[in-house]
Amino acid sequence: MRSFKRLAMTANPVALFARNFFKFPSMIGSIVPSSRFLVKDLMAQMNWQRAHVVVEFGPGVGTITKELLLRMRQDAVLVVIEVNGDFVQYLRNTICDSRLRIVQGSAAHVREILSSQGLSGADYIISSLPYSLMTDAARQEIVTESRRALHPQGSLLVFQYSRLLLPCLKSTFSSVRLKFQLWNILPANIFHCTP
Repeated sequence: MRSFKRLAMTANPVALFARNFFKFPSMIGSIVPSSRFLVKDLMAQMNWQRAHVVVEFGPGVGTITKELLLRMRQDAVLVVIEVNGDFVQYLRNTICDSRLRIVQGSAAHVREILSSQGLSGADYIISSLPYSLMTDAARQEIVTESRRALHPQGSLLVFQYSRLLLPCLKSTFSSVRLKFQLWNILPANIFHCTP
């Protein structure tokens, strides 16, 4: 009975997300996955013809991942980097797409991960990591590595529930544009950063 209950919990993405929020509150910034409003705003900021290599940090249960795959070119690659083993297993079991590469690891190693996949850099990086729960050093490392992993015309898209990350982004990227999505739970800031 216990294994059946566990199976039922992991089969439901919202339940899996909530369970991992309570299990690892410092690794997950919200109790529920991103809303369709937030996902739509993120997708609208991408030039799909130029999106050959896309990276997603912290895909969770794949809410954004699935939308990226719906819009991406057939010859594009999506690399998702996730530290949580439950989410990695869920993604491997639920999304079957030859363009998707699921890596269990840290966003701080994005360049190394791209290199191991035979990729020289990213056109877009989408990040939903809870930067406000990180140390200043960890936050700066991921932002700096993200900039270094991007192609010269690439973009980092980050959504956060506060503006705490803004000074770090502004000191690392030459351009940072801000958009606010009120209809997400919680309302979210979207930062569009370019080198």
